[in-house]
Amino acid sequence: MISARYRARADAFEAKVANVRADQWGSQSPCARWTALEVVDHVIDMHGVMLGVQLPRTEDPLTDFREARRQVQEALDSDRARDEVSTPGGPMTLEDHVDQVVSDDLVLHGWDLARATGQDETIPPDDVDRLWAATRSVPPELMERFRTPGAFGPGIEVYGPEVPVAEDASAQDRLLGYVGRDPLSKNF
Repeated sequence: MISARYRARADAFEAKVANVRADQWGSQSPCARWTALEVVDHVIDMHGVMLGVQLPRTEDPLTDFREARRQVQEALDSDRARDEVSTPGGPMTLEDHVDQVVSDDLVLHGWDLARATGQDETIPPDDVDRLWAATRSVPPELMERFRTPGAFGPGIEVYGPEVPVAEDASAQDRLLGYVGRDPLSKNF
């Protein structure tokens, strides 16, 4: 199930990367300090973090993402998936760590990339529901740490400050606002 969820999310993210035009890589993303290219670079870097390796880089973000996802998928589909790894939240299996971090990143940063490059921003409803439940279950003191820049290391910001949305906002917009994105703003 975790492997299949990762595969589906990686397919969707890869399609977005493949659809970025050459002149869009410098476009500002909803992540204040990142361009479209930097969003993809971050996702690739996090794949390496999950595996405990420095992933090779080329001049092509699509090639680099494909290699990163290949390595993570290979790990998920092997006995290594059940290996225990150390995480900021305590020990867990590699597959759980991938599922809770990089797989979820593919969804949220897929939205960031889509917004930055004018692509379809729709997050699958099952992913919205799953991420909403996961983020809302985070204890307030830990969520405060997630929202504090640098709390998990230099330059690392898990979520931004909550962005208020209308009470009747869609589930996707409520999720995006909760994790610090303004689902209505095109100005960033």
